[in-house]
Amino acid sequence: MTQAITLFPKSTAHRLSVAPMMDWTDRHCRVFHRMMTRRAMLYTEMVTSAAVINGPKARLLDFSGAEHPLALQLGGSDPGELAKATAIARDWGYDEVNLNCGCPSDRVQSGCFGAVLMERPALVAECLSAMQSETDAPVTVKCRIGVDDQDPERALPDFLDHVARAGVRLVVIHARKAWLKGLSPKENREIPPLDHDLVLRMKARYPELTICLNGGVTSLAQAKSLLDLGLDGVMIGRVAYHDPGAVLIGADALWGDDFAPDVFEVAGVMRPYIAAHLAAGGRMHQITRHMLGLFTGRPGARSWRRHLSDGASRAGAGLDLYDRALAEVSREAA
Repeated sequence: MTQAITLFPKSTAHRLSVAPMMDWTDRHCRVFHRMMTRRAMLYTEMVTSAAVINGPKARLLDFSGAEHPLALQLGGSDPGELAKATAIARDWGYDEVNLNCGCPSDRVQSGCFGAVLMERPALVAECLSAMQSETDAPVTVKCRIGVDDQDPERALPDFLDHVARAGVRLVVIHARKAWLKGLSPKENREIPPLDHDLVLRMKARYPELTICLNGGVTSLAQAKSLLDLGLDGVMIGRVAYHDPGAVLIGADALWGDDFAPDVFEVAGVMRPYIAAHLAAGGRMHQITRHMLGLFTGRPGARSWRRHLSDGASRAGAGLDLYDRALAEVSREAA
């Protein structure tokens, strides 16, 4: 199988998207995911505006053309700094620039960005306006339903009012409150209860906004049911990383597209990508660490993970290791 670059209307890409996930959704992970879905929107890991301005821009912003449609997620709370970072990123040709107002980690709290911005909707609106002044790409927001002692029934509409007045038309809502006082980032992904109904009510209240739901979605069937209830899009997080075939292969049916390669075809089309990376001086594990879940739930999955986990990080690991791992899976699946 070869994966052709096919351009589709960006306005529909959010029917299904893969969440930005720190240390996971790097450029290699995104290429891997793109081999399973031509339609879904992909997001970068969050990159801080300060890093874009002061850091190694090519390393932070480069991506493969095969990754489109692709959104850059920025973290920050200084309007001028975010505007400057957006202007820098403009030349890379991202399809969207997203402001992170949902991450609950200690690091983003100390920097006054991420979920803590739910308490500062006027500042968020100022940031969004500044970002929009520096790009023709859509500027969007990813947020929570509230933080700490906020009442989501009041805090979320107030936040959306500010966002809409700033001219933003697409919001991804993680349907959990973030507890910044007393819960770890991991606990913030699991303990605060989900409130999908609140997100659905926000769609009814703001029909002019494109509203996508994130949080607790673990299957394509569940994603479709949420779309059928009237949401504009569904964002899938950790399951897209740990069992990508289950939620990305066949996902294009949400657009009426029959593109659905099997897992062996995906493994095959990744081989030349890995070869090119190795030839450029890269390490195999930089790519294959994202592929460990490709055969989850299938015969040979354990052998696949063992081969790549144990061997791919070793100096000199090459395509022979990859081929052995794939041959072992094929043998067990036969």
